[in-house]
Amino acid sequence: MQSFRSPLICLTCAAFLAAGCTERAVTKVTKIEPGADAQKRAQTALIKAKPGEVIEFGEGKFEFTSTLSLDVNNVTIRGNGNDKTILAFNQQGQGTGGEGILVTSKEKFTIEDLAIEDAKGDSIKVNGCTGVTFRKVRVGWTGGSKETNGGYGLYPVLSKDVLIEDCIVREASDAGIYVGQSENIIVRRNLVERNVAGIEIENSVNADVYENVATDNTGGILVFSLPDLQKKIGHHCRVHNNQVIENNHENFAPKGNIVANVPAGTGVMILANRNVEIFDNEIKNNQNIGVSICSYQVTQRPFAQDPVYDPYTAAIYVHDNKITGGGDKPSGMLGKIVASLLGEKKLPAIVYDGVVDESKTKDGALPPELAIRIHNNGDADFVNFDLPNLDFSNPLAIKKGNISRDLKPYEGDMPKLAPVKIAGVK
Repeated sequence: MQSFRSPLICLTCAAFLAAGCTERAVTKVTKIEPGADAQKRAQTALIKAKPGEVIEFGEGKFEFTSTLSLDVNNVTIRGNGNDKTILAFNQQGQGTGGEGILVTSKEKFTIEDLAIEDAKGDSIKVNGCTGVTFRKVRVGWTGGSKETNGGYGLYPVLSKDVLIEDCIVREASDAGIYVGQSENIIVRRNLVERNVAGIEIENSVNADVYENVATDNTGGILVFSLPDLQKKIGHHCRVHNNQVIENNHENFAPKGNIVANVPAGTGVMILANRNVEIFDNEIKNNQNIGVSICSYQVTQRPFAQDPVYDPYTAAIYVHDNKITGGGDKPSGMLGKIVASLLGEKKLPAIVYDGVVDESKTKDGALPPELAIRIHNNGDADFVNFDLPNLDFSNPLAIKKGNISRDLKPYEGDMPKLAPVKIAGVK
C-alpha cells in the first residue's frame, strides 16, 4: 500500500527537526581540560564562543598566567563543582591584566560551579551587562588576609538583573561580594568570611540581600552611596534574614580605600543611602556596632559639591531584628569617642549619627517618608551621637552636643519595600 503523508504532518515534522537543530546549537558545550596549554585553549574558546555556548572547565586545577576575558553575549562558564574545578591565578604576571576573569558582554552571562583562587586583582569582574548570574562559585586568596590580595571577589558593576547565589568568598581586601552602580539585584544564600567587607551594595538601586551568612569579616554587610561615581545615589535595598555574626576581623584594606575606615566589629552599616529596610536578621557578637546608620559626613572626607549626589541618609527602617552581644570592643576613632562620651566601655547595638538634610526638615524633623524608624529589635539599645556637634579637629575638646540614648523619636513603622524581581528567577 502506498503511504500517505499530509502536508500538515510534513510541516510539523520539519518544524520539530528545525527546533531540535536550534536547541543543539544553543547548548553547544566546549570542554577545557587541565594541561600545559590550558590558558591558550581557554582564551581561544572564549574569543570564538557563540551566543548560547557553554565553556566547561573539567575537574582539576588550571594554572593561568593572565586574565581570561569574554565579550560575547549569552555565554555560560561552568565547572564541575567549586571543590573540583579550580582556576588558579597565583602565577599571574605584571601587565597581564588584573582580574581573574573579565567580562564585558552586554547581555546574559552566567558563571557557576567552579573556584577562582589568587587573582592579582578582582577575581571576577562583569562590566555593563544585563542578566548576570554567579552561582555556586568559590573565590579566595590562599595566602591569608593581606592588603595585597585582590580587592573584590565577585564584582558586577554598571549592570542590571544581577543574581548572586550559593557562592563562597574569602579574603578579599575590599569586599567579598561587591555590587556597584547596578540595578535589580538579588544576593542570596552566600557565605562571606574573612573579607574586609563581606557584602557591599554601593550606589545601586533595587537590591535584595537575604539568607546570607556574613562572619569574621571586618564589616558584615554594607549599603553605601559614595561620591564621584557615574551612578550617583543608591536607594531601595532590603537586607533581611541574614546571619551577621562575629564580624571582628582586623581591617587589612589598603590605605586610602573607603573601606579602610570601616571599624573592625561592624555588623551592618548604612552610609549615605536611602529607602533601606533592615529586618529579620540575626546580628550577633559584632564587637563594635550591630547596626550603624550614618551620613557620608561621618567619613570626615571632603567631596565635591554635586547637584545629584546626596550625602545624607534617609528613609531607613530597621525592624524585627535579633541583635545580641557585641559592642564590647569599640574600635576606630569614632567608636572610641562615642564610648567615651557615653562614659561606658560598651557601644549601643544601634548607632545613628543624627545628621539630617535641614533643607528637607519641617518643624525640625524629617517628613515621615524620609524618617529614620527603628522598631521591635528586642533589647537592642540605641544612641544618636549628634555628629554635627562633635569637633574632631581637637579630640581633647570634643563637644558632647545633644547625644541621646532616647529611641522614642525614632519608634514607628514605615511602608515595607517591595521584593526585587528578576525575570526567570524564583
